[in-house]
Amino acid sequence: MMGDSVVKINGIYLTKSNAICHLKSHPLQLTYDGGFSEIKEQEMFKGTTSLPSHLKSGGDQGKRHARASSRPSSSDLSRLQTKAVPKADLQEKDAEIEVDEVFWNTRIVPILRELEKEENIETVCAACTQLHHALEEGNMLGNKFKRRSILLKTLCKLVDVGSDLLSLKLAKIILALKVSRKNLLNVCKLIFKISRNEKNDSLIQNDSILESLLEVLRSEDLETNMEAFLYCMGSIKFISGNPGFLNEMISKGAVEILINLINQINENTEKCGTCLPNSGHLLVQVTATLRNLVDSPLVRTKFLSISALPQLCTAMAQYMGDKDVCTNIARIFSKLTSYRDCCAALASYSRCYALFLNLINKYQKKQDLVVRVVFILGNLTAKNNQAREQFSKEKGSIQTLLSLFQTFHQLDLHSQKPAGQRGEQHRAQRPPSEAEDVLIKLTRVLANIAIHPGVGPVLAANPGIVGLLLTTLEYKSLDDCEELVINATATINNLSYYQVKNSIIQDKKLYIAELLLKLLVSNNMDGILEAVRVFGNLSQDRDVCDFIVQNNVHRFMMALLDAQHQDICFSACGVLLNLTVDKDKRVILKEGGGIKKLVDCLRDFGPTDWQLACLVCKTLWNFSENITNASSCFGNEDTNTLLLLLSSFLDEELALDGSFDPDLKNYHKLHWETEFKPVAQQLLNRIQRHHTFLEPLPIPSF
Repeated sequence: MMGDSVVKINGIYLTKSNAICHLKSHPLQLTYDGGFSEIKEQEMFKGTTSLPSHLKSGGDQGKRHARASSRPSSSDLSRLQTKAVPKADLQEKDAEIEVDEVFWNTRIVPILRELEKEENIETVCAACTQLHHALEEGNMLGNKFKRRSILLKTLCKLVDVGSDLLSLKLAKIILALKVSRKNLLNVCKLIFKISRNEKNDSLIQNDSILESLLEVLRSEDLETNMEAFLYCMGSIKFISGNPGFLNEMISKGAVEILINLINQINENTEKCGTCLPNSGHLLVQVTATLRNLVDSPLVRTKFLSISALPQLCTAMAQYMGDKDVCTNIARIFSKLTSYRDCCAALASYSRCYALFLNLINKYQKKQDLVVRVVFILGNLTAKNNQAREQFSKEKGSIQTLLSLFQTFHQLDLHSQKPAGQRGEQHRAQRPPSEAEDVLIKLTRVLANIAIHPGVGPVLAANPGIVGLLLTTLEYKSLDDCEELVINATATINNLSYYQVKNSIIQDKKLYIAELLLKLLVSNNMDGILEAVRVFGNLSQDRDVCDFIVQNNVHRFMMALLDAQHQDICFSACGVLLNLTVDKDKRVILKEGGGIKKLVDCLRDFGPTDWQLACLVCKTLWNFSENITNASSCFGNEDTNTLLLLLSSFLDEELALDGSFDPDLKNYHKLHWETEFKPVAQQLLNRIQRHHTFLEPLPIPSF
């Protein structure tokens, strides 16, 4: 052993360094009195009220680590009672089965003798494996049989050897022998100690101890064995943190077993009207484990097939006062709602909206929980109009969002440094602060629910909501927090869509237009796009149109037509269309080559975006209302190009001959027929009526 001195413990040779470590960790020695010794527990295992921190706190706080020793002693295994035997135990004893004498003497006894005399750890481990196979062959596993106590006593003696590998093999056999009560608790503690050290993962994997742990959760009674379940679940949580166990956990039915366990806890709480002792701690371990698993597509499929989401919601509602449980479940939902099918499943569970609002109200200043809940709501309302409606109909939903907005707005303001103290480093892109992160996700929710026609006007008329959105644009720049500024602008855009009498957006339209100027002159294309979209809605008002021309915003809109960015061209063209409604402002299209830019947009994007092509045609239609000569109106070159493009685009066979899938082709056809074709045909007719053809025009191919 490379020069290490050797000592002997319980008949097994260990290096002296390991032996010293073992003796320091386990000062209590085992005395054998007919079976397992009654435990004199170390402080971390004293009863149900003093649990290890790993089992009391959230998953992240219970991180695994290497430790001086993970070797439990046999003092952690309790005695099989030999004195006053309870009636239940007598009945259990009556149920013991006879053992085949020949099989016992020829197959089991030789292995037990070998275990008692062997002095090499590898040989002892091999003998344990042989014993497990022999017991399985003799149909002794999972059954109460005579001489079982002899077998357990022999196994118990070996725990003090101090080998994690041997301890796992012993634990696997002991669990397979279906020990109960205190014995089950302490073998679960034994495995928990070993699993805390991630260096033991390979041992755990090689011995398939996971299956034994899952069997405990599947077959034992929860109420009777709550503390054993807690240690068992703690081990499984540690194991789940290693991606190498993912497939095994899924194949062994871990997801189904854990969701069933949550269901049992829920049913027991509903039946008794109160939570079982330590059930909150158990739920923390269960939900932390599920959180580790839900990244797998297979697990997400199982979640949907066994209706796991309602069970998680029920647990969250019943344990609303347990922040760790709620945070873990929120983390699960954060991951799940990032996927369309899971998001739709949770959105369809109508009780979830009130649940999430209650969480926000209860934990309003707990950023780590609130930020996840708001993120979930953002996912639910992103593409689901029914979800927007259901959430908004919940009592106090808008007020809860407003209160949250105010809370984190104040936190963000207090964390701001004065402009003169920010320095150059502040301008460098940095991760959002905790307060900014909540505000980013909150403004996303507001933008989403504002899309619903029954909700948007209500928000637009809410002075608190609109006021905070505008304040955000006042004191935040794109350099400060890009995503927050863009989300706030997007929310204002959605609210500006509604032309209602009591709209605060409409009342402050000129001030909003002024705030947006700094976005237009930025180098951020996302910021520019959102600002242009707001101008697209606000420019339906004549005063805003005057503001646009007075501040040369129209020139900027025409410059954006060259951006080769389809969404930006669409929004910029919308602003120009609104400007040309006013006859006095149509002349601006002559500035900066506006007509040519519009024609180029029609050529570049028409075949893939008939709505944009329609906007271009409408703008040119407004511009040419008093036309007398096409070439004088549009210019000779642009007139000829328009004639070619419009003639080609109005040919259905040419216009819709794109390589689209059937659904997309039908979508394009719908917009071509209902939006583009009517106005384009009128524009073509007008140009043809006021144009003198000098020579036949060729039809271009597309």
